[in-house]
Amino acid sequence: MWRLVIESRGATLERVERAEKISSWVVGFALLLLAIYVVVSSVDKLITRQGAETSGLGIALAIASGILMPYLSHAKKRIGTEIGSRALRADGSCSIVCAYMAWTVLAGALLTASLGWWWVDSVAALALVYFIVKEGWEAIQEARGKEDACGCDGRCD
Repeated sequence: MWRLVIESRGATLERVERAEKISSWVVGFALLLLAIYVVVSSVDKLITRQGAETSGLGIALAIASGILMPYLSHAKKRIGTEIGSRALRADGSCSIVCAYMAWTVLAGALLTASLGWWWVDSVAALALVYFIVKEGWEAIQEARGKEDACGCDGRCD
């Protein structure tokens, strides 16, 4: 958003590119920090035998996020490609990670509530770490100026 606001205010191409690069770095590091948090939190919950907590509002938010985030991700990546914004494409990657996390939270909460599988939420979260790290690393590579950081020949879906 910051990059787009700067551009809309008529900033120089150099300033827009600098904002683009900074935004990509922020998104990439945020995802890598999220991966660390997920590992630490999941291991802690496995050690202390804590399951997912359930609430009606939490389940509704997870369902809404799981449905809406893939559309938002696709739109951000498409628009990012159209306007040449690596940061917006990286933010689209964040949105798809949010969708994965929403479905994981939902599955964990439902399995814990229905079958008593207290551990399933943490194990599923650990499985997501690969995707979180992958998206974070791609954003950092794009911030470093690596073309085709996602290995998709510019299509980045």
